[in-house]
Amino acid sequence: MNKSRLNSLYSVMKEKKAPLLIISKPENIRYLSGFTGMDALLVVTEQEKFLVTDQRYTEQASTEAPLYKIVKQEDGLWKKTIEVLTKLLKQLNTKKIAFEGKYISYSVYALLWETFKGAEFINLSLDSLREVKDEEEISCIKKACAIADLAFDEVLKYLRPGLKEYEVAAFLENVMRKNGSERPAFDTIVASGIRGSLPHGIATEKLIISGEFVTMDFGAVHNGYSSDITRTVAVGAVDDEMRQVYETVLKAQMTALPYIKTGESGKKPNEIAKKTLGEYDKYFLHSLGHGVGLEIHENPRLSKTSECAALQQNMIVTDEPGIYIEGRFGVRIEDTVLVTDKGGEPLTKSDKSLIEILEV
Repeated sequence: MNKSRLNSLYSVMKEKKAPLLIISKPENIRYLSGFTGMDALLVVTEQEKFLVTDQRYTEQASTEAPLYKIVKQEDGLWKKTIEVLTKLLKQLNTKKIAFEGKYISYSVYALLWETFKGAEFINLSLDSLREVKDEEEISCIKKACAIADLAFDEVLKYLRPGLKEYEVAAFLENVMRKNGSERPAFDTIVASGIRGSLPHGIATEKLIISGEFVTMDFGAVHNGYSSDITRTVAVGAVDDEMRQVYETVLKAQMTALPYIKTGESGKKPNEIAKKTLGEYDKYFLHSLGHGVGLEIHENPRLSKTSECAALQQNMIVTDEPGIYIEGRFGVRIEDTVLVTDKGGEPLTKSDKSLIEILEV
């Protein structure tokens, strides 16, 4: 756990005049403490830091979160946390309690409200702390990308007519696990033929037949950090229209890359990709991209509604235009991309030219 992350947290707390903060989102707990287990809460002041968890995780927490005092709970996570809060509020002589409002339930909020009558509750969002990646995070994501690239290389040798989509998904996931992935980054998408028009076409029993596109969207996880890649390949030869659609998506994907750069808005790359798609823009059913890190979908977004006024160096996002023609086929090409001063740097390196698997 890097102390600079805590310094960034303290800056947010100071700005929001929050002397005491409860952190409950698992990804933020991991980011700010190093703890990778479950069923835990952080309680942070400028002077002290507590990690509350049960006996299943106390030994692990002591190793992973050395900057925190580990508090063992035996009768309930929030019950023990309230005990910690009560002592701290008295020590700090404050009635202010900050928490991540999006990541606690109504029943927990009601419990806090009832327990600390007269307290001033401050709702904070901490997700923005994770938008710009440090070198350790970038290294982890690069490794996850390399694992996914390797899986793509292997699946090209495996793809053939007669396979079921879920067999292809299982193959990809198995290769990634064998090469160091902790788990799939998300439910692996394998969408062939007419199912290719489904942007989130999770693998099914559908048989792959010759002359179809097969879209594969998958990712690996290394040390908690995800990669996200999509490649569309042809099993058998494709017709002229399919080839044209593929080349259009590839052009949009490549044209957007130079705009995924420091200082550019999150809206601009999406706008450029849509413009490049031309008449096919009506078949582009989602935005261009999203942040990737401890979560597979996080900020910043590359979309027409993006709230990111200026992309920053070392943000990591996806670049994934697609064309989805209902009842016929679909094409998506996606890379995990590092934001730099010179434009987007793809961290997934797999071939993006149209691949036709003809020797089947």
